[in-house]
Amino acid sequence: MRKPNILMTRIDNRLVHGQVGVAWINSLGANLIIVADDDAANDPVQQSVMSITADIARVGIRFFSIDKTIETVWKASPKQLIYLVVRDPQSARRLVDGGLPLDKINVANMHFEEGKRAHPGSPYVYVDDQDLEDFEAMKAKGVSLFIQILPGDKIYNI
Repeated sequence: MRKPNILMTRIDNRLVHGQVGVAWINSLGANLIIVADDDAANDPVQQSVMSITADIARVGIRFFSIDKTIETVWKASPKQLIYLVVRDPQSARRLVDGGLPLDKINVANMHFEEGKRAHPGSPYVYVDDQDLEDFEAMKAKGVSLFIQILPGDKIYNI
């Protein structure tokens, strides 16, 4: 199977949103956003809101469940330059465990929730033990993880 052109995979609780989405799309030269999220794949309201960013950036957008992403991304045309977005480390790990060729993952906004603590690399990334376990499992499979909110920001390797 031919390797899909995944330019970057990003973990962001907000998935696709305004200036961050447009900034990364422009920086990467992506022409397709794939949102790999079980909830968003079945929620027309979330899809509508996220599609606004894709429209502004003049790129295509697709919404797939995690399993559908694992199955479908291999069928992407070589011309599709993919910006892949997931909600949390558990979703990213499912993609890695499912065989997606993800060399590096950008960890971005992971909001505070009860039981989470700030990651030393960023005030925008809050983690719990499960998140850290997922990071370590992905790293064990050769995936490099880094925190960077916007292109041009300092990179903090996890």
